[in-house]
Amino acid sequence: MTTSAHPGRMLFVNMPVADLDRSKTFFSKLGFSFNPNFTDESGACMLVGEQAFVMLLTREKFAEFAKLPTADPTTHTLALYAFSAASREEVDTVSAAALAAGGTQADDAEDYGFMYSRSFFDLDGHGWQVMWMDPAAAEQGTEAFAPATQDADDLA
Repeated sequence: MTTSAHPGRMLFVNMPVADLDRSKTFFSKLGFSFNPNFTDESGACMLVGEQAFVMLLTREKFAEFAKLPTADPTTHTLALYAFSAASREEVDTVSAAALAAGGTQADDAEDYGFMYSRSFFDLDGHGWQVMWMDPAAAEQGTEAFAPATQDADDLA
């Protein structure tokens, strides 16, 4: 999409989960894998991208890192987590896998022509979005695609 301002920089998102094994099973069904070098009984390093990871941490382990009380994701939004898919079909496949694995649908599919997404809540109530974006839109910016989106909105 753009030139990296920090080549080699890695992203780690830490997320509290109630049952680590249950969460690992859930995300495995969505096609994610885990780095065994950074996975133990208190946390699991889920591979999201080449340099992006989600650390699924037991609530106890998460509390060791957090300086504030841990909120309940079923009653408070902590963050919204989004990841890309290679196609619209993959968005649907991953979303269906999330629901089949026990997740719940967050809302209906969103189709903007250049971008397509579905959202779900995982087993702990964290909000996730899986999305596909037309590579041209990713390269040129969504403004180049706004007229098509505007026309679709006018028809609704």
